[in-house]
Amino acid sequence: MKAMLLEQYGPVENAPLRLRDLPDPQPEPGEVRVRVKACGICRTDLHVIEKELPPARLPVIPGHQAVGVVDAAGPGCKRLKPGQRVGIAWLRHTCGRCPFCRADRENLCQESRFTGYHADGGYAELALVPEDFAYEIPDAFGDADAAPLLCAGIIGYRALRRSQLPDGGRLAIYGFGSSAHVVIQIALHRGCQVYVVTRGESHRRLARQMGAAWVGERAQDMPVKADSAIIFAPAGELVPPALEKLEKGGTLSLAGIYMTPLPPLDYDKHIFYERNIHSVTANTRADGRELLAEAAQIPIRPHTTTYPLAEANRALQDLKADRISGTGVLVIAD
Repeated sequence: MKAMLLEQYGPVENAPLRLRDLPDPQPEPGEVRVRVKACGICRTDLHVIEKELPPARLPVIPGHQAVGVVDAAGPGCKRLKPGQRVGIAWLRHTCGRCPFCRADRENLCQESRFTGYHADGGYAELALVPEDFAYEIPDAFGDADAAPLLCAGIIGYRALRRSQLPDGGRLAIYGFGSSAHVVIQIALHRGCQVYVVTRGESHRRLARQMGAAWVGERAQDMPVKADSAIIFAPAGELVPPALEKLEKGGTLSLAGIYMTPLPPLDYDKHIFYERNIHSVTANTRADGRELLAEAAQIPIRPHTTTYPLAEANRALQDLKADRISGTGVLVIAD
């Protein structure tokens, strides 16, 4: 199979991924093999490739928003059969025994393992996934449209839940990339108003087109205070102004797996009046199933820019430079 392989960490400007011909992977017991049709790119891929996350495995095939068709099943598989369309997401293993797993909080499991980080991912023609961690893809979505839902969508969905947005409330979004352009569709469908702060003109234009009540470059210019807020940009300096623009009792959700250091917070100015800060750590499988069901019902229509598999480096460079509106998706030719 062909795959884009990370053999050495480095900035994406140096094109660290290499197109390689690798042996076809064979499914172990409980695993299925997926012939990948599309795989979304994600800022987490940047954090892995550029070593902003602790090193886990080299060489590794990145990618954790893969959509394709099951073409082989290992011993013991019962739910999925060859020919079924499925998705592969970030979370790929939990222990199932710890207090977090038993309390339906498997995203906090100490033994969690992740796709494209601890194990090879979807920047390839073929990928393996434990059957229990694969998602059946609703027919409402094509392959390229479904791919962004498997991380951008799922993490956005969990971040929205963690923000405790009330029905009909006001939501502030900081950064308008892959996750945000899914979240705005969910929030608007629920009758909420959305206010967007983002630095890129193309992102501001897309937010306006998608129905944001207000769009600007600075939180300070937002005309109202929000009931809830989500920071998608990995920029710790956004936390104080986002808190200042929260109503009393409001909640700020921090959606990134990586964030630059937070500046000092003033208790009276930023935290008092029962303002909350909630971080987001990965997701549960229940989050994924619920997001896909709601997304199909709305239906959500992700904005995508497609690239051939061999141009994964260029796609990641465009992502880092904020040249993509919506989500970049690698399309794997048959």
